[in-house]
Amino acid sequence: MPHTSRRLRAALLATASAALVAATLPAPEPLGIGDRLFPHLGNPGYDVLAYDISLTYHGSSARPLDAVTRIDARTTAPLDRINLDFSQGTVQGVEVDGRDSEFATAGEDLVIRAPDRLPAGAPVRITVRHTSDPTGDPARGGWVRTSDGLAMANQADAAHRVFPGNDHPADKARFTFRVTAPEDLTVVAGGLPAGRERHGRTTTWTYRTTHPMATELAQVSIGRSAVVHRAGPGGLPLRDVVPAADRKELEHWLARTPRQMEWMQEQAGPYPFETYGLLVADTETGFELETQTLSLFERSLFTEPGLPAWYIESIMVHELAHQWFGNSVSPRTWSDLWLSEGHATWYEARYAEEHADKPLEQRMRQAYARSDAWRAAGGPPARPDVPSPDHKISLFRPVVYDGSALVLYALRGEIGERAFGRLEKAWPRIHRNGSATTSDFTRLASRYAGRDLTAFFDGWLYGEKTPPMPGHPDWRSETPRAAAEPQAGPHAPKPA
Repeated sequence: MPHTSRRLRAALLATASAALVAATLPAPEPLGIGDRLFPHLGNPGYDVLAYDISLTYHGSSARPLDAVTRIDARTTAPLDRINLDFSQGTVQGVEVDGRDSEFATAGEDLVIRAPDRLPAGAPVRITVRHTSDPTGDPARGGWVRTSDGLAMANQADAAHRVFPGNDHPADKARFTFRVTAPEDLTVVAGGLPAGRERHGRTTTWTYRTTHPMATELAQVSIGRSAVVHRAGPGGLPLRDVVPAADRKELEHWLARTPRQMEWMQEQAGPYPFETYGLLVADTETGFELETQTLSLFERSLFTEPGLPAWYIESIMVHELAHQWFGNSVSPRTWSDLWLSEGHATWYEARYAEEHADKPLEQRMRQAYARSDAWRAAGGPPARPDVPSPDHKISLFRPVVYDGSALVLYALRGEIGERAFGRLEKAWPRIHRNGSATTSDFTRLASRYAGRDLTAFFDGWLYGEKTPPMPGHPDWRSETPRAAAEPQAGPHAPKPA
């Protein structure tokens, strides 16, 4: 055998060792945390603590953004490989704790081989250099292309089409966004501003959240925008982001947020975040979305002729209510979605009743009449049917909106207004900054009712048929011949 140098022998040994390790590790495969509705979302073995996402926008929404995503996490089990949810971008390189790491894709997962086996309880930093492509099918979510730039609509399973991460609301983390864009554009993101730097003809904008956030609630807006500041109750900083050309036209709508915020605090307790505002985007999505601290609204909601003022305000309150119910307290699983949408619809309807003389009882009676049809079409509120594989947003059906608000109406009738009001303030206080389950809510409701409500909730949340309405024995549910069309996203029904 020819003589080999020590360095070459070491290299050959390392190659052989790597081949041996590769032979003992299973092939890359997509994982998940076992969510019944989205089985491949989320990843086991680690808990994300923080995301630091850098994006470079080149002035055209038809061109991928350059991106670097840094993830600080802690392992919860020994790991040889780390799975991240990610698709709709090209991965150019990965580091784990500063060391180059091998990676592969499997399904919608990015599978990373750790340089060394990671023990449970260890801190780990994952850095992914990638592109973020806004040119995919807008119906699948992620980046939303607007008339002058981009925004995000990541619910329910679309954040990983923008950046790699653990894309499930059970794993919330703090976020830092660093977005570089041409100097004539304005960038706003969830959280508070944390710096702005000019670099020739571009500007880098930095924003940080001060509370943990689910990936589905991330928001970045890039466009020719005006940022409007005002004070909310107690001096809470409010900021709205609107197309610059529409600044004056939209002011009378934006000015209503302080009153809505004050009303919501009376219902649910102190606002749970550092700021709030509306992001009004010139785009057509078919829905509005409660992205954390900066809710996304279509421009047409405020400019379309014929929409009554009470309806527009009720939609604003719907997304505001989500900041307590869905954002601060996120669903632990997607089957717990009724807790988010049911509460937001409840407060939307309550606000319309108190401020526009739209009787809650009438709306709930109509919902009761259609409830069996909704359950037949999409499952009961806390056990919804699996969404269509090619249209995941079909999860957002009438049964999780008015059908779930109906559960809250029944609960109020069952335990009384006083106990119900105390429960509504306790829920976002006890579970603030976390994620919670339907069982958490039913236990807390039983506590405030002073009795076990298991049988009550079994029927209302899991039954194929709608139970009798407390206090309204004359209410009847129509025969479920034809259910209503599924809604396209977090949006209340259009007024009749």
